[in-house]
Amino acid sequence: MFNEVNKEDLLALQKMLPGRVFDGRQINEDYYHDELGTAFGVPDVLVKVLSTKEVSDVMGYACSRSIPVVVRGSGTGLVGGAVATHGGIMLDTSMMKKVLELDENNLTVTVQTGILLMELAAYCDERGFQYCPDPGEKSATIGGNISTNAGGMRAMKYGVTRDAVRAITVVLASGEIMKFGSKVVKNSSGYDLKDLIIGSEGTLGVVTEATLKIIPKPEYAISILVPFRTMKDAISTVPKIIRAQVTPVATEYMSQDVILFAEEYLGKKFPTHASDAYLLLTFDGNTREAVMHDMETIADLCLENDAIDVFMIDTEERSASVWSARSAFLEAIKGSTDQMDECDVVVPRSRVADFILFTHEVAKNVGLRIPSFGHAGDGNLHIYLCRDGLDDKQWESRKEKAFSMMYEKSKEMGGLVSGEHGIGLDKKKYLLDMLGERQLELMRGIKSVFDPKGILNPGKVI
Repeated sequence: MFNEVNKEDLLALQKMLPGRVFDGRQINEDYYHDELGTAFGVPDVLVKVLSTKEVSDVMGYACSRSIPVVVRGSGTGLVGGAVATHGGIMLDTSMMKKVLELDENNLTVTVQTGILLMELAAYCDERGFQYCPDPGEKSATIGGNISTNAGGMRAMKYGVTRDAVRAITVVLASGEIMKFGSKVVKNSSGYDLKDLIIGSEGTLGVVTEATLKIIPKPEYAISILVPFRTMKDAISTVPKIIRAQVTPVATEYMSQDVILFAEEYLGKKFPTHASDAYLLLTFDGNTREAVMHDMETIADLCLENDAIDVFMIDTEERSASVWSARSAFLEAIKGSTDQMDECDVVVPRSRVADFILFTHEVAKNVGLRIPSFGHAGDGNLHIYLCRDGLDDKQWESRKEKAFSMMYEKSKEMGGLVSGEHGIGLDKKKYLLDMLGERQLELMRGIKSVFDPKGILNPGKVI
């Protein structure tokens, strides 16, 4: 079906991108896997691109030779989505970091998609603006965020990546360059191909540039940390917060065990250990009075619903302590075990508490440690299965049983396989189980229109 990269191909690519084509032992082993490392694949050749034109040239050549292509940014994915399981060309976009335009009148910023989330955030912040999506992995590229429709901690108020993308420049499998969307804020002009590309995990096209919505940076922001006696008490309060006519920027849940992992990982103390369960909420706005009103409204509501206390995160030191711990949860859990796998299931917000309690039952049933944290405000849970020294047979057997139980429960609750990490290679089976063959058949039909030879990220998602 696909051709391997031969010496002639290598020479052709080297002519296109002198000094930025690597093969064999020149390719660092980090390119063989993503952040989680559950899937492995060795590309025949690694190419580092600087522009849409270069991506177009590489794709046009790959298409003419039926060579598979996998696009990679920072490699921070967790489901094997950017792993070269079929060899071929790995297209590294991490050098495409330019900010192409800041349009203050239309409140957009246009960037190359290799720019890191933290680099874009800093660029906007320095100029008095805010790019709203805030996934936990700040070293991910914007292209990676677009490919998985990443959400993050501000999704409750500001939405996910798809809500922030106005337009994208896409290189199709053929090498043809297309622009989908525009700076307009409304669009009813035929099928929305932009939104189809977003979340497609590099299987339909290569996103090289993006025009993104920004907002004037809110003048004030404040967080509160709310301990509860039990996780059920904490999560059961979230639907009441949602109905309170106050929209926090973020509503995160966390448990004491995960906080302790983060403390050990960072070597810093969390402000309190008063409880087994916490909500962390953030509020923002343009006047201190409005922000304080919203914060006090929700603080009172939490206390009325069995919160132990409310801690205001009102100093830079305390804010740094709490948010650095929250940002380190994934790495901290990873550091607490010899291997882990993840489930970023999403369920209706009213079922979050039930699902978290169910994971405790799963842990006991299968004999695995299963810590979790996540976005209580939008139902996206980050659940981690820890190996803790099990042999290969025990680990695979228990992991498979745990995943099957959790995804079946998610389906029963009206949830879905992934909230923001995507399907990649690792979660394909569970997507089929949840959506059924007919929906995947429709997806394959779309894939065949965009990529008739199937060379873009083959074997992923569908």
